[in-house]
Amino acid sequence: MKKLSVLALAAVMFAVSCKESKTDTATTTEVQEVASQQGENFIVNSESSTIKWTGYHKGGLNPRFGIALTTGELSAENGNLIAGTLTSEVQSIKTDLASVDPKTTEGKTAADLDAHLKSADFFDAEKYPTVKFDITKVEDLAADAPKSNVEGANKLVSGNLTIKDKTVNVTFPAKVEVTDSQISLVSKFTINRQDWGLAYGTEGDPKDWMISKDVDMDLNIVAKK
Repeated sequence: MKKLSVLALAAVMFAVSCKESKTDTATTTEVQEVASQQGENFIVNSESSTIKWTGYHKGGLNPRFGIALTTGELSAENGNLIAGTLTSEVQSIKTDLASVDPKTTEGKTAADLDAHLKSADFFDAEKYPTVKFDITKVEDLAADAPKSNVEGANKLVSGNLTIKDKTVNVTFPAKVEVTDSQISLVSKFTINRQDWGLAYGTEGDPKDWMISKDVDMDLNIVAKK
């Protein structure tokens, strides 16, 4: 039995170290000054825009994913994204049914997981109803920058991300396209939820401790005049 336990532990540790990254890792820093709105304004189309989140057990096991309703406004000048704000309603968080198998979640459903995410263990939706991202800088992605997981990435976007009562500046590669009638922004990056004080599962009950601190964010934003 002891030998089996050691082997099982080794298997778990191997899995923890083997999550294949399909996103870029966002870099973080202290809060920066928000970019001022300039040029023309574009309103985020909530029906065609998505922010998809994915959480895991450590090692990329048992991924849970879903979406959140997002509104906002972007501004562009001379064909370049300059500034903008994105706001997601915490109450709109929905876990995709396809990511939940009650057989592996102790009978918990997607609705149960949604309720937990909105509780004080995570986002505390009653006290903090929104998650907000304010652009602080947009610059060209350097030619010698590490290859992004976003095909066609051409910009490096920075912004203050506020979750609950904590704001951290994050920077990530993105594919940004600006036309006379539309702005599109596509990005896939990973953040460490602990940077915003979302520490549930980092200690205590072993089964909860296996929840990864990493959360993948998949942005597909469309803003129109």
